[in-house]
Amino acid sequence: MISYPKVVLNKGRENSIKRFHPWVFSGAVARVDEGLEEGDLVSVYSNEDEFLAIGHIAIGSIVVRILSFEPVEINKDFWLERLSSACRVRREIGLLGIENNNVCRLVHGEGDNLPGLVVDYYAGTAVVQAHSVGMYLHRGEIAEALKEILGDELTAVYDKSEGTIPFKSGIEPTNEYILGETKDFVAVENGLKFKVDWLAGQKTGFFIDQRENRSLLERYSKGRSVLNMFCYTGGFSFYAMRGGANLVHSVDSSARAIEVTNENVELNFPGDKRHEAFATDAFKYLDESDQKYDLIVLDPPAFAKHKKVLANALKGYRRLNLKGFQAIKKGGIMFTFSCSQAVSKEEFRKAVFIAAANAGRRVRILHQLNQPADHPVNIFHPEGDYLKGLVLYVE
Repeated sequence: MISYPKVVLNKGRENSIKRFHPWVFSGAVARVDEGLEEGDLVSVYSNEDEFLAIGHIAIGSIVVRILSFEPVEINKDFWLERLSSACRVRREIGLLGIENNNVCRLVHGEGDNLPGLVVDYYAGTAVVQAHSVGMYLHRGEIAEALKEILGDELTAVYDKSEGTIPFKSGIEPTNEYILGETKDFVAVENGLKFKVDWLAGQKTGFFIDQRENRSLLERYSKGRSVLNMFCYTGGFSFYAMRGGANLVHSVDSSARAIEVTNENVELNFPGDKRHEAFATDAFKYLDESDQKYDLIVLDPPAFAKHKKVLANALKGYRRLNLKGFQAIKKGGIMFTFSCSQAVSKEEFRKAVFIAAANAGRRVRILHQLNQPADHPVNIFHPEGDYLKGLVLYVE
């Protein structure tokens, strides 16, 4: 058996691991071997000395993120097998290697049995984000494995872990290319072009998880006036324009995001006067604007990163959706989202329900939305189900 330093659990605390949950919490740990540093590989054992799993040790409430429930060596073959499996799934669901779409999430953490790792693919560049020190230490092996798997489909790997490595680790990563380099920052999603700023933009440069929801919005856009709040780089906006919207307003507090939004609109609809963008706070815009819209998108950043701020987050969702209901015309359509993992579907729906009641609007739910297939949820890790959305018909 492969011998890694040990993490031993308290008596009776092995059940969740035997049910293949990929996290070991601090309260379950009885002792760890001496001399361990954050990111080291460890073997997890029960109090009766039964092998349970192998993973990366970390500082914080999640002490171990599990890589394997089998006693395997974490080596080149391991990375090739796991990453090959993730890429194979994307091919089988039609998101990798197709002509009009060169964007997808290649690795979605626990959903692909690689907790702490996110890899997004943009037109030949893989943007890697490590959310654990353990994954960060393996970034070179991960890049090499991706190149071996994807071959000519991969020209560069960019590590963008500077803002995602836990601050307690003491590691100070630098965003950089770790394989190749590219000067082409334009990708294609469902036939639409957009600029991806993985060097300075949010997350990995684009919000891939809204791809299918953007396509749905396109179907509802014809002849409508559209407001895209928290637009970031304009994804919903240029889908609305292709769908035949009469007018599209894009709003984001970031001047740089608005600049890229305008560039993306110009890439797809050069000279089109239907679009106008505003760099301002969302709540301020809704408070000061007296314009009513036929279709509104509310796609804010996460209001709750953890349960401690859940109450304030729910207040934020109630307030935002109230503003949305006040700004929408009778017979309008509202797309409203939460990407806060700490907010459940039921809590989000209740917040929207309260906002509708306070606005005095009659509302029908047309669609209940979630993350797409390249953001899979591990059935043993329901916490990975983070994106929730509602499409509403507002009377």
